[in-house]
Amino acid sequence: MVNYCAMIGCNNTGGRDRVSFFRLPAVITSQGEKTHGLSEKRRRLWLTKISRADLEPSSYPYLRVCSEHFVSGKPSSLYPENSADWAPSLKLGHHKQTTVINPTPERESRLKGRVEKRRNVEAAQSLVALFNSKEVTTDHELDESEEAHPDVQMDTNRIGDEAEFDKSMQTEISSGNINAMESELNRLLVENIGLKEQLAASSITEDTFKADDEKVKFFTGLPSFAVLMTLFWFVEPEISCSHNSSLTKFQKMVLVLMRLKLNLPVTFLADKFKVSASTVSRTMLSVLNTLHIKLKPLIYWPTKEERRQTMPMEFRKYFGLKVAVIIDCFEVFIEKPSDLTARSQTWSSYKHHNTVKFLIGISPQGTIVFISDAYGGRASDKFITKDSEFLNKLEYGDVVLADRGFDIAEEVAQVNGEVRIPAFTKGKDQLAAVDVESTRRLAHVRIHVERVIGLVRNKYKIMHDTLPLDYFNSVDESTPTIDKIVTVCCALTNMCKSVVPFD
Repeated sequence: MVNYCAMIGCNNTGGRDRVSFFRLPAVITSQGEKTHGLSEKRRRLWLTKISRADLEPSSYPYLRVCSEHFVSGKPSSLYPENSADWAPSLKLGHHKQTTVINPTPERESRLKGRVEKRRNVEAAQSLVALFNSKEVTTDHELDESEEAHPDVQMDTNRIGDEAEFDKSMQTEISSGNINAMESELNRLLVENIGLKEQLAASSITEDTFKADDEKVKFFTGLPSFAVLMTLFWFVEPEISCSHNSSLTKFQKMVLVLMRLKLNLPVTFLADKFKVSASTVSRTMLSVLNTLHIKLKPLIYWPTKEERRQTMPMEFRKYFGLKVAVIIDCFEVFIEKPSDLTARSQTWSSYKHHNTVKFLIGISPQGTIVFISDAYGGRASDKFITKDSEFLNKLEYGDVVLADRGFDIAEEVAQVNGEVRIPAFTKGKDQLAAVDVESTRRLAHVRIHVERVIGLVRNKYKIMHDTLPLDYFNSVDESTPTIDKIVTVCCALTNMCKSVVPFD
């Protein structure tokens, strides 16, 4: 079906002309009374701008207006009612006075004078028609007629001059009004462009981070703009965004990254992105769920052959090619639960605070290969290791490097693995030279897991502060928000440079 523009005098058609066509706005009845009234008002304004006498309600679904009648080439969304493109405004094909001007006394006087002049002109025209209807055959008769009616002739000449003067004044006034309107229109267009530029400068877009990797690192934690855009292209198809959404897909993703990286308050983000606080909260939960699903595969347990091919030299020197993972636990502060049982289960005697605890494992290459679900701060390292799926990841001959608190030698041996922890001095005056050397070598490489934990916690400050209890709720009844946050932060850390040197 070929589209035709409904504007008077516009001959643009689809297929032949390179223009876009837009439907008559629909009346929205399912989004509240305010939206219903505003959409109905907008529909009436469009019909007024189109101003065709031959339109019937049955033809409204087939009406199209082309892009040449909008300043930006397309209509704006519903809620910026003061936008220049809320309704067609260019090349309307008609001129109508849409406002009523209250007449002043001077204006009333001028209008009365013009009415009186028009009446004189009409009287003169009638008199001239009366003279023309007579049969004047000779100059002598004409002279006699002029002599017989000298006052009429003078009045006719005077009225004719006044009519010509009135016409010239009307032409001049009309021309002046058009020039003034064109000048005002140009001023408004320039002002509109300036306001759009200011709005673009104050809002977060792709251009905000382009060619500025330092800004990318500060706001998102990612190393460069190229990595940021790669992440966006990867998750963009899964981010929901309707036609009346206040935020673009890129803005939604950046909002969540800024929340994770800087732990900015919801009120601040709402002011920064020009949306409500409830919109920020909904966006946070929705996009965080998308990032969790898409980025979780980045926490990848490599095969034994992949580890051997990329094993760093310091691990080769001390442990050969057998080290599979370095493990440790870290804790995140949480608010004190009101329930006594939950308060007891989350109390950490080590941190002297209510916490949740995670088991993290990194490869010799420095990437995070395992992250457990959240456990209460009271849970021991051994319990978390046994209860999580960590032991299922190990293969025959794998070596696990751990701290003294991980008394899991028997559990790892059951899957034909080996645990290496620092030597104990319990029951001994001092360590043997062999134990001292092995402990030194182990501490030299095991420090990398501490560096990775510090990197994750310092890079994403939401894990460094005290988290609210709301984050322990599950939106989809499967994974609590706290688990999604930690998983996404670990996956984003894997997109950055490794802390382990390969030399």
